Amino acid sequence: MNQQQQKVQMVTADPSAIGLFGLAMVTLVASSAKLGFTDGVSFILPWAIFLGGIAQLIASMLDAKHNNTFGTTAFGAFGLFWLGVGTSWLIEFGVFGEAAAQAVDPNQLGIAYIGYLIFSVFMTIGAMETHKVLFFIFVLIDFLFIGLSLSTLGFMPEAMHTVAAVAEFGIALLSFYGSAASVLNTHFGKVTLPVGQPFGVFK
Repeated sequence: MNQQQQKVQMVTADPSAIGLFGLAMVTLVASSAKLGFTDGVSFILPWAIFLGGIAQLIASMLDAKHNNTFGTTAFGAFGLFWLGVGTSWLIEFGVFGEAAAQAVDPNQLGIAYIGYLIFSVFMTIGAMETHKVLFFIFVLIDFLFIGLSLSTLGFMPEAMHTVAAVAEFGIALLSFYGSAASVLNTHFGKVTLPVGQPFGVFK
């Protein structure tokens, strides 16, 4: 008896739009505090957890279904970053007890920023073969982590804080554009908002 093999393909939408929107929202709100437009981090927390964290993790898991290693890694790593940052703020607020709050060493956060700077640099190289909007988002992320790590570790703190603030605001603007391009270009079936071709250096 002949048996026929059937291959079932699961089709999922491109998760880049929701991932970039999550990144845009959290960096917009966070940069408003760094630039002095708003105060404190209490109301950054919800956006860090839900948009910066959960939205990007959802995008990461959906990109895995597309067999997209780059997107899975990028959205997953930055989603976890914002959950980590949000948890760090909660520790400072004493949510996990006074002993934990009193034992905080900001230099450890600075070291974590250096780790993410290393990550973002090699991801920037990979982004050269995606599209130019995403590449420049990663370039700004590099400057964000340079500013965050150096200011947190006490090297030219005011100047590096400004570098981080401006870079983060730029990330927000480009991410909004990238999210809009992903939605509208797919929705209309044509290039409504151009994102630029890959550089083609490695291919």
